[in-house]
Amino acid sequence: MRKFINYLKESFQELTKKVTWPTWDKLQSSALLVLVSTLILALVVFVMDFAFQNLMEFIYAL
Repeated sequence: MRKFINYLKESFQELTKKVTWPTWDKLQSSALLVLVSTLILALVVFVMDFAFQNLMEFIYAL
């Protein structure tokens, strides 16, 4: 039990004193970058799915 309490104390100290947290502006720009990247990737997957669907419908229609 002593090890667990020591671990919690050290973890709290590290999170409050040693970790460098991003600024609000940096956090917002990173979140925006992730959002835009996700939307672009979703669009690429949608286009590929649409193209393969039409290709397979064309092949099955033969």
